[in-house]
Amino acid sequence: MTLELTMLFWSTILTFVTILIPSAEAIHRNGAMVQAGARDNLPEPTVFNCRAIRLRNNLLENMVLFTALILIANAAGVSTEQTVLGAQIFFYARVLHAAVYLMGVPMIRPLIWTVSVVGMGMIAAELF
Repeated sequence: MTLELTMLFWSTILTFVTILIPSAEAIHRNGAMVQAGARDNLPEPTVFNCRAIRLRNNLLENMVLFTALILIANAAGVSTEQTVLGAQIFFYARVLHAAVYLMGVPMIRPLIWTVSVVGMGMIAAELF
């Protein structure tokens, strides 16, 4: 397996974790039985839960692009130092982005997101 595919694998694991975070917080707050029900009349989510949901959605949106780039590069047989570095930059930036997002640190989050986009750009550039 290429290093790019390995980074895609770990990014998928990270995505799954970000899916679990708001669910686990809601179960902790509301109880498993409430969360297992129809969930029609749930209490307002906490600030943390809203933040975790935004994090999850943001990562899911970016994973669509990252996954496509990695799979296209793999199918085309493109694996260079640039694609490897781009995949690593994406993954590690997204780990840092998740931590910063959940902590609610202002101003730094968009910069880290931009770094992850640069990583995807590095991969895309090698496909041209």
